[in-house]
Amino acid sequence: MNTTTTTTTTGGYQERYAASLMNTFGAPKLLLTRGAGAHVWDADGKEYVDFLGGIAVNALGHAHPALIEAVTTQLQTLGHVSNFFTTAPQVELAEKLLDLLGVGVGGGRVFFTNSGTEANEAAFKLTRRTGRTHVVVAEGAFHGRTMGALALTSKEAYRAPFEPLPGDVIFVPFGDTDALAAAVTDRTAAILLEPIQGEAGVNIAPEGYLAAARRIADDHGALLWLDEVQSGMGRTGAWFAHGGITPDVITLAKGLGGGFPIGACIGIGAAGELLQPGNHGTTFGGNPVACAAALAVIATIEDEDLLEHVTVLGHKLRDGLAADPRVTEVRGAGLFIGLDLAADVSAAVVAAAQEAGFILNNPTPGRIRIVPPLVITADDVNALLTAWPGILDTAFAGEGEQP
Repeated sequence: MNTTTTTTTTGGYQERYAASLMNTFGAPKLLLTRGAGAHVWDADGKEYVDFLGGIAVNALGHAHPALIEAVTTQLQTLGHVSNFFTTAPQVELAEKLLDLLGVGVGGGRVFFTNSGTEANEAAFKLTRRTGRTHVVVAEGAFHGRTMGALALTSKEAYRAPFEPLPGDVIFVPFGDTDALAAAVTDRTAAILLEPIQGEAGVNIAPEGYLAAARRIADDHGALLWLDEVQSGMGRTGAWFAHGGITPDVITLAKGLGGGFPIGACIGIGAAGELLQPGNHGTTFGGNPVACAAALAVIATIEDEDLLEHVTVLGHKLRDGLAADPRVTEVRGAGLFIGLDLAADVSAAVVAAAQEAGFILNNPTPGRIRIVPPLVITADDVNALLTAWPGILDTAFAGEGEQP
């Protein structure tokens, strides 16, 4: 029997959601119906400033004209061809990414996917082509939910229900150069690190840590694999967060397509030759529509000078959030921001912010993550900073005397 109703309120759709979708995410907070820039509206007509950006995905915000035009034009021209063929957007995007990485055409090879976890799956398989299986990963790491990527993700609650996972992976403390050096041996295939850990609450690699990882990898003939799924594509005010070092493998997704699903596994130098015909594949990866979307995102970031915009607004936002004594630490670069609270009230902060018209994220009980669209305006930032003390008042109300 068809039980679908015509209910269009958030509450009505939450009931329909519970009856028809797998309960992998819990109950949705809102039914969102449209967006413009860094603003979204729910089914009840309430407006929010989106400081989550689809979890660092919507680089150009919502309904950006450049993205709409690129996707529409490409879909009207050629929508999908499979990887028995190629298209101009696929080749042009691969060339552009190699250029942004500073290695140029011929300096690496790109494998396109549909998501970050798929990019990491491809990279994981690539490391096996070295003839080694041992991978060293940082504690606090998040690299995806599929079985291979999950084996590289440190959170016990994610891993335990699905063990045994692909083995020969060990975890060491993030930022601890001595621990990393002790763990890597001549049987290590790769060191896998995020320059900035997003899921753990925006933890930034200490100064010199990535350069040390590069040296340690070289000393043992291992690959250095950097996951920039969340930190890449302008999020930090630079195209990539890894600075002046050159990794062997880099994985991208999230902001790359500005909301259109696309990821990339990039092998630099000899690592780009490790996957050969028959070693890996994808049906939708490198789809011309997804590649056209990514090219539009990159062109818009360049044309609108968004790297500088992200840098300036990121400083303003971090300084403003840190001004309240109930915030004990603010970390980040550009519009990739994490903060620690004086009590484990992050869920209450997110709820109070939503009530006040702002969408935030709490990756841990005592931390808030802020990853808005790169096009967010100074007015949007000022609005959050003005509301911030009141949001914290509400969230800390049940904690007794405030710090």
